[in-house]
Amino acid sequence: MAELPDGLSEGEMAGLERQLSKKRLQLESCAAAGTMERARLQLDIAEILVWLERKEEAWNLARAAFDAALRNESWQDAVEACNVLYQTEQPASIPALGMGVWLAVTFPVEPELTYAMLDHVVTETPAHSDSAALAAVATRYVIDLRADDAKHENLSLLANNLIARVAARHSSVQDQQALDAWMDKLGLRDPQVFLPRLSQVVNAIVGDSWWFDRNELRSKLPG
Repeated sequence: MAELPDGLSEGEMAGLERQLSKKRLQLESCAAAGTMERARLQLDIAEILVWLERKEEAWNLARAAFDAALRNESWQDAVEACNVLYQTEQPASIPALGMGVWLAVTFPVEPELTYAMLDHVVTETPAHSDSAALAAVATRYVIDLRADDAKHENLSLLANNLIARVAARHSSVQDQQALDAWMDKLGLRDPQVFLPRLSQVVNAIVGDSWWFDRNELRSKLPG
């Protein structure tokens, strides 16, 4: 089958268009504005639009979904919206990534999603920057806190591989002894040290573009 420029076959493109039409019909029948049912449909559509390279349209839908998730204190959905917003590659996509990381680390969202957001930070960070190291070690910290027994082993392996990959590109680390020394040197063992430093990285990513008051949201943390 012929391959289209974006790597999708004609059949895959047609399938995505069919999914898009179906989701749009569902959205039209979901009249209640601001509900999470509508927001999740908007996110589904936005994800399809990203695949179809209609990224500005995807941004608008994902941004509306993010606002609804924030109003409804649906933190998982808010982070998922930020994940889509990052993938739309629009002017504010990098700040959206930073806000998604802040929400994902602050609130008890699924560890897989937190891993994905922090992995994006690694992707966006220069090889020799400490920021990638902070993001990588934070993935393992979150997984240790949140992953249940069924998921912990596999997710820990992903996190450890991410740390090893970052260490290799940051300082040419190739063995366990060098990795241990590298983690000690960068202060990557104590969350009271690396989490505040990660917060500074997030502040640098978002700049003055925050869409919410962090202190207000912290007051909504589960007791």
